[in-house]
Amino acid sequence: MPALQSPLADLFKPLALASYVALVAVWLGVTGGLGLPGDNLGTLTLMLLGSFSLAWLWALLSEHATPAWLSDASLFLLAISALGLIGLGRSGSSPILLILLATMLAARFPGARVMAPLLAVNLIFAGLMRWRWQADWSWVLVSVSAYGSFQIFAALLLHYARQAESMAEDLRAVNAHLLATRYLLDEAVRDQERLRLSRELHDIAGHKLTALKMNLRQSARFGTDEPDPGLHQASQLADELLGDIRGVVRQLRAGDGVDLGRGIQQLAQPFPRPVLELDIEPGLKLARTEQAEALLRLVQEALTNAARHGPACRLWVRLSDQNDTIALALEDDGSAAWPVKPGNGLTGMRERIESLGGSFDLAPSPRGGLQITASLPKALDA
Repeated sequence: MPALQSPLADLFKPLALASYVALVAVWLGVTGGLGLPGDNLGTLTLMLLGSFSLAWLWALLSEHATPAWLSDASLFLLAISALGLIGLGRSGSSPILLILLATMLAARFPGARVMAPLLAVNLIFAGLMRWRWQADWSWVLVSVSAYGSFQIFAALLLHYARQAESMAEDLRAVNAHLLATRYLLDEAVRDQERLRLSRELHDIAGHKLTALKMNLRQSARFGTDEPDPGLHQASQLADELLGDIRGVVRQLRAGDGVDLGRGIQQLAQPFPRPVLELDIEPGLKLARTEQAEALLRLVQEALTNAARHGPACRLWVRLSDQNDTIALALEDDGSAAWPVKPGNGLTGMRERIESLGGSFDLAPSPRGGLQITASLPKALDA
């Protein structure tokens, strides 16, 4: 079972740790080795530094689970704090904060869309240098170009890190799909083998033992007046053996069906998050392979969505027997925005479930994520 990853884990990622080093450098440069300025300007400096640091930590914690307006508010606070410190001009290290700001802008505006806000920030930076600090245009151009190149580098670094993370998620989803397919194939082969053995035992061994019993009885009827103990014992053993074979055939046929527990657990193995909380009614099996495949694919889609779009820490899965139906309930603790617009995955799952005569429903989860309920009839029309 994968270990639970809380949102606090985002504070200890390599890029986050590197940002703390930059923040410490700015603090040391602006405060003069952590000295606390006593004038009003010094107080304002500390306020801007503190607001940037707090907004930065908040942005790291809520990077994937924040509404758009709140993300924009944190970005605005980061920009105002960084540009305000540059305007106060207490240290030449303040523009380093623009590099950190660029990474959050790249996260909020992926791809080429980040260029517009980066351009706006650097135009303000250039204006502060020129008209606030009366710097020569040549120095303004050199400074903005230097810091701008670092900003673009940081934005590209985050872009490619996100791209690699997305590819890893896609790979985990494909791996889960392959695991589910292999499990279904294994179960189908196992069921076919059990069915073949039960038929052979019934048709071959059962037929021959029945013929043997009839011959033994015929021999006893036309034998001598004295009953033959050996013949009687052979007939009794044949009766017992035929009963044993019929019992084995019943057990083999009773074992028919797919146990989804192991298949669902295999699905969750490639995902570091969410952690799977599985609750399956003991002894529950699905009679048809297409039923098992439909429910297994639904769990797979829920896992992928909870990991990618939630992002959820836990996914609860319950499979139960309810009279004439098999009920599946899934719930995660992510941050799904409601109403959810189903994509191709959820739409395909709904169509698959309904094509088997079942029902499919989406609802917001009390835990913050998405709640999916589905049911399938036990008996399918031929």
